[in-house]
Amino acid sequence: MSVLRPLDKLPSLNTATILLVGTEDALLQQLVDSMLKEDCTSELKVHLAKSLPLPSSVNPPRIDLIVFVVNLHSKYSLQNTEESLHHVDASFFLGKVCFLATGAGRESHCSIHQHTVVKLVHTYQSPLLYCDLEVPCSWVPTSLSLLTWLAQGLSEWPGSQASAALTDG
Repeated sequence: MSVLRPLDKLPSLNTATILLVGTEDALLQQLVDSMLKEDCTSELKVHLAKSLPLPSSVNPPRIDLIVFVVNLHSKYSLQNTEESLHHVDASFFLGKVCFLATGAGRESHCSIHQHTVVKLVHTYQSPLLYCDLEVPCSWVPTSLSLLTWLAQGLSEWPGSQASAALTDG
């Protein structure tokens, strides 16, 4: 079983990498596009994965933040997240993992109760952000929140150069 570890690779100067893990490719791509439009003085790289572990054919980059995206309208999305969490080293949960719950605005359509996600977040002691990726006006605030978490996570690791550069924009 391949496990992602936060210090498997040395950091690149003025580069930060986010890994979005979720089953909603089209919606996640919109979020990626929004993040890449933000003004950062360092290079921001964003990778998408449907699940973990990453395929063995992929040489994983250094990952500074993992975002697990749970669509509250899909039980498969929650199951995929729960299975993917087993492929992340425990040290990643020290400021380098967060959860993004999407679809909370239309609670009548939810097949996953929000309490289920909150329980998962408490188990892994990681932050949770609610948004609705189907609503374009939520992309920018969500992007800014994720970039803030990324910068905070980078500042907790000795020798990190990217944290100050990310927050300049």
